[in-house]
Amino acid sequence: MKLNRNLLSDAVRFGLVAGLATAVVAPAAFAQEAEEGEATTLDRIEVTGSRLKRADIEGAVPVIVIDRASIDATGDVSVADVLRDSTFASFGNFRPQSGSSAQSLATVDLRGLGSGRTLVLIDGRRAPTNPMSASSGADLNAIPLAAVERIEILSDGASAVYGSDAIGGVVNVILRKDFNGAELRYGFGSTAVTGGDLEDASAVFGTSSDRGRLIGGASYSSRGMVFTRDQIGGDELGVSTYGNNYQNNGWQAVPGFDCSTNGFWMIPGTNTCSFDFNSVAANEAQVENTAVFVRGDYQINDDWTVYMTATTTKVETFGRYAPVPGQVRAAEGTVQDLVHGDGRATVYRHRFAAAGNRDNYTDTTNSDYLVGFTGQLTDTISVDFGARRTDYKYIENGYGYIIQSLAEAQINAGNYLLTDPFGASQDVLNSFTATIGRNSFYKSAEYFGSVNFDLFEMGGGISNAVVGAEYREDRFQDLYDSLSQAGVVLGSSGGASAGSRDVTSAYFEWLLPFTSAFDITLAGRYDKYSDYGNDFSPKIAARWQPLDNLTFRASWGQGFRAPGLDILTQAPSFSAEPVNDPRTCAAVNQPATCQLQVDTYFIANPSLASEQSDQYSIGVVYDPVDWLDLSLDYYNITVEDTISQIGAQDIINSDNDPGTYGPIPAGMEIIRDPANGNSIVEITAGYANAGDLKTDGLDFRANTDFDFGTAGRLQNRLTVSWINKYDVTTPQNIVIEYAGLPGYPELRANLANDWAYGDWNFTWNVNYIEGQSDSDSNVGGYATNDVQVAWSAPWNGKIAVGATNVGDRYPELVPFDGRPWNFYLYDAYGRTVYLRYTQTF
Repeated sequence: MKLNRNLLSDAVRFGLVAGLATAVVAPAAFAQEAEEGEATTLDRIEVTGSRLKRADIEGAVPVIVIDRASIDATGDVSVADVLRDSTFASFGNFRPQSGSSAQSLATVDLRGLGSGRTLVLIDGRRAPTNPMSASSGADLNAIPLAAVERIEILSDGASAVYGSDAIGGVVNVILRKDFNGAELRYGFGSTAVTGGDLEDASAVFGTSSDRGRLIGGASYSSRGMVFTRDQIGGDELGVSTYGNNYQNNGWQAVPGFDCSTNGFWMIPGTNTCSFDFNSVAANEAQVENTAVFVRGDYQINDDWTVYMTATTTKVETFGRYAPVPGQVRAAEGTVQDLVHGDGRATVYRHRFAAAGNRDNYTDTTNSDYLVGFTGQLTDTISVDFGARRTDYKYIENGYGYIIQSLAEAQINAGNYLLTDPFGASQDVLNSFTATIGRNSFYKSAEYFGSVNFDLFEMGGGISNAVVGAEYREDRFQDLYDSLSQAGVVLGSSGGASAGSRDVTSAYFEWLLPFTSAFDITLAGRYDKYSDYGNDFSPKIAARWQPLDNLTFRASWGQGFRAPGLDILTQAPSFSAEPVNDPRTCAAVNQPATCQLQVDTYFIANPSLASEQSDQYSIGVVYDPVDWLDLSLDYYNITVEDTISQIGAQDIINSDNDPGTYGPIPAGMEIIRDPANGNSIVEITAGYANAGDLKTDGLDFRANTDFDFGTAGRLQNRLTVSWINKYDVTTPQNIVIEYAGLPGYPELRANLANDWAYGDWNFTWNVNYIEGQSDSDSNVGGYATNDVQVAWSAPWNGKIAVGATNVGDRYPELVPFDGRPWNFYLYDAYGRTVYLRYTQTF
């Protein structure tokens, strides 16, 4: 087992930092306390970023709260949609995409560090891990929006509090708890683009007594499928050599085939036949989300309370991809071998349009159950303990896929003519068409307990601490059908992965309130993983409030991200990778720059260690007048030993020039044949800890609150996030500066305006993404405006009418990651007009 942090070194370093901060800042704070006298006693609460119960004051770490009113004012129907507009989602978030291997997945990515480095919590406990892309973290679609009271975003590292993945920050989804009566809600929205219409409905019921509270409900939401042909850029013909071509000094159209029907077309100025995949495929997957939930607590006696939460969410999606493209061969001497007697097969690049489109259906079910107890052992000691179980299942079925060997058999027999594929009988098409499947789950059983206790009185109040422990068992499986795993299905691939791990954790936090104006919080957490090793994460945070309306805050900490079970356990998969290797080129009498294919096996790497991070932040909060509060925070994050995919070309570069590209990572390998000019025989590739990532920037917030008396109340909230640096060191030791490049905007800003006038609420939100550019492309700044008018009726009803992207703005057609625009940062639904009615009883 590997210890990923030197515990003694970290402890000494941690103690020196804590002591230095105390020595430098405490004297001034004590002096101020002597002048101000006693502090006012406030109720204690628990906030995101800490497990301590403390007074409700501006904390030492920045937390942004999106309350229920703000959520309702967006017109969104999912947690994922709400978080897409967050300025902290610097480079956008992953969302359901037709044709993706994680078609139903929706994640959040803070600071652009990746969703796997963003921790999502539900009521302070880790949200379930998705099984279709386990290293990507939690699936936001598993959280029903109707059950949400508010969303808290901690824009600071928190591994010392919550463990793995909290490098970029924490999103804590707080569920509803206090609700009496009933609430029925229905809404629908219509997009300017055909197909993307929205619908949502929910029923929530709640009751409470002197001793207990109970809330439950059910919800449904959906978004329709949008075909590529109906979105911007969809009127352009899809270009691909996988139309109907054979290899003949390049790719030439198959003689005798009419490349002008059924979606096929000739590329002008060439003799290459293409297929217009834009005419049949979809970018946006159809998504339906159904959920039931219940949450309650009951005070057993004056000292003990039991609480429970149960949620079941079902997400169904439908995605359509274009017909299967594939490279097939007509054997030498068969009817479709175009050159007889040369001893070689004829190679075709063919689109199996006659077999129909590829349609993928997914069914995801997540069940989450928790029960816990809180108790007051003495006046100064309280406990919280409980158990939780989650069971996340994912089933996918894909139709219209092609088994390569069977298709080639029909080609060689002359039953499937490449000159007339639509003339093949249905029986012939059925003989090589396959239905593929995928069955995945991620199950967790968790047991937790903590003790919160008061220690002693200090100048600023009671010094209290919390110590706790957690134990979690994770079980994971992601199995593809046997044909896909064998690599014989065209248009599909997948290597199975499955494994388990146990995680044992212990943590502490200690608040030292030297004065009412100055305090320090120390935290540390030790995590032991059964499959790779241990991690220790320390943190120190300080708050100094020299004036009633002025607060300074700072924090320093270390974090980590454990390697996902999917990449630790994936089954070996084969690929003929296109690469360049001068030695192999010379062995086959080709120029040194030649491109060739080499046998490559991608494997799991059991020697992977966790990523490690160091980060610090400094901020100031200032309320110059009653109606205005401001905050500015600087953050600096370094991630070392990043878990990176090492490809065949990476390994060749390291083998040929280790001085520039570094050594071949442990577990990877290249085999050469000395008898044949040291040409490549085989490469073993996969994941390794290589390279690092450094980023820093500023977050600015300005809130105003104007009370105009009979003219109503106006509130404004401005949030700006600016990235100063985002540098990635690749496994080849090359530093790439991403900030400002296409897909990596340096600045995002939101301005929310709400005017409440009697029974009316008027909302106007502005979302802005700065432009990006490189030597080849330029993406301009992008701003959308959302408006809503809501009326609270005298019969306890509420009618809300609004529009998102009221100006009908669309992203620029600059391709990104295989799509005609950046799918993570922008959407292309156009103006969405919606109506929502809520009735409470």
